[in-house]
Order: sequence, then structure tokens, then C-alpha cells
Amino acid sequence: MATIIHQKDKRSGITYAYRSEAWWDKEKKQSRAKRTLIGRVNEATGAIEGTDGRGRQRQEQKSSKKRGPVPTEVEKRRFCGATYLFDAIGEKLGIAEDLQRCFPGSFRQILSVAYYLILEDSAPLFRFEKWAVLHRHPYGKNIPSQRSSELFASITDAARDRFFRLQGRRRAESEYWAYDSTSISSYSTKLSQVRYGKNKENDRLAQLNLLMLFGETSNLPFYYRKLAGNIPDVKTVRQLLADLDVFGWSKVKVVMDKGFHSEENINGLFREHIKFLMSVRTSLVFVRRHLDTVYDSIRHFDNFQEKYELYATTVQTE
Repeated sequence: MATIIHQKDKRSGITYAYRSEAWWDKEKKQSRAKRTLIGRVNEATGAIEGTDGRGRQRQEQKSSKKRGPVPTEVEKRRFCGATYLFDAIGEKLGIAEDLQRCFPGSFRQILSVAYYLILEDSAPLFRFEKWAVLHRHPYGKNIPSQRSSELFASITDAARDRFFRLQGRRRAESEYWAYDSTSISSYSTKLSQVRYGKNKENDRLAQLNLLMLFGETSNLPFYYRKLAGNIPDVKTVRQLLADLDVFGWSKVKVVMDKGFHSEENINGLFREHIKFLMSVRTSLVFVRRHLDTVYDSIRHFDNFQEKYELYATTVQTE
């Protein structure tokens, strides 16, 4: 029969509990007892705590967790394919590097907002929170609507122009730059640049003109400028030439449509030593004079440009 015996160690003052089992020794013909240490007795509660016999808790009781696979406490499902692709594109084109140099404290937020606007098209920014939960993105956290407004307000003209300068230098000598404008209609009565002008959307609203410069081969924009809606395209080249001078872009080749054609613009481009291609109206006298001489032969196979799939010829004029 087993019994529990408490015995106090006089040196340490710790009371230990033992399991005592009595048994009969046939050789000596007397009763004996076998003691097995159970643990130490907690003086306050009287509970028996496991020990290795030297006043320390057993190693296996120090940690209540068993060895083996740790169960997952948090489960998340996120879409990563498109954003990983954008990461690779940004690294290859130097966009991420240039943003970090120009906006060291907020470039990750700018990238995340850009990813959202590309993937969600015209979705408003107050839906960013739901998108951020489902997608992996550079910032990794939510950007509330108020914070996004503060983010846009923190983008200064100087930092933006520095980004344009860095991006332009990466492609200035490798391709033509296409220059064009578009109009953005608006109901706003507070924005000073929203004016009535020639609306390209053919509606009767006031508008804001947006000028853009992008690579003819890469199709990547790297410059834009907002102008009042009542400024015609032909008057915007002066602003472009001023910006090109500020940014230090010298070896530039610009392509423009006939909306930018004027004597003042052509003389300005020549004066700044900028190479350009510009479409002109066929009603001009000097254009009609040269067209008449090649009108019958222009569609000959010798004049067909396979790369551009059109008939062309070159004529020098003054």
C-alpha cells in the first residue's frame, strides 16, 4: 500500500513529498519501505510541485508547450502576382529608385497608391483599405482617405521636378518624346485653372488642360504640366521649352501633332536646338506647293515604309 509522506530538509528548509510503498523482505523476514520523490510542497497552498530533487522544477514542466509543429495563429490570403510584377517593372525602369531619392519618407506610400489606381482603375481612394487587406503592396499598411490627401499635399513641385529630371535622363538619348495634351472636364468652381476653352471631350463644361511628355518607344510618361483650360495647344510649347531648359534636357527629339504648329513654336524649337517632328496642315501654301509635285508618285512602292506601313517622301524646303 502506497502512502504520501512529507519530510522537511533542514539545510534548505524545503519540504519534499515522497511516495512510500511498503513491502515484505522474505530473506530478512521484516517489513521494508521504498520511497519515491514526487516533488516539493508549496508552503502557501500545500500543493505538490514537480522537482528533480535539487530544488529546481523539472525541465519538462518549465514549458507547457510540447515539441513539434507550431500551430498557425493568424491566417491571411493576399494577392501578390500583379504587385510583384509592378515591383519588377519599377526596379527595371528605375522608377522605385528615383522615387526613393525624391521622396525618401513616403515613396512606399506613393507606390502603393499607384498600384491601387492601376489595378482598380477609377475606384475612389476611400476603398484603399479593403484593397490593402487583400493585396500585398510596398507600404504594407492601410492609407486612410485623410492620409492620402496629406500624401498628395506633401508632394512638392521641387521634388516632383527632380523626379522628372531623373526619369528623363534615363531615356533622353534613346527615343523620341511624344508631346501632347488632353482636357479634363470639371464642375469645380474653386480651382483657378479650371476655365472654359476648346473642350476635347465635346461637352460644355469648364476644363483643365494636362500636358504630357512620354517616350515614343517605351510609351512611358515622365513629365506633365497642368495649365488653365483656356490656353490652346499652340501656346503651350513655350512652357515646354522653359521646362526643358530647367530640367537640363538638351539632347531631345520631340514629336508633336498639328495642334502645336505655329511659326513662333518652330522658331523657338530651332532657337533651342531641339530636334523635332511636327505635323502641319495640308492647307498651308508651302505644303500644297510640294504636295502637288509628288501627288501622282507618292504611292509608288519605292516610297512605302514597311516599318510604319505608310507611303512617305522627303522634300527640302525653306
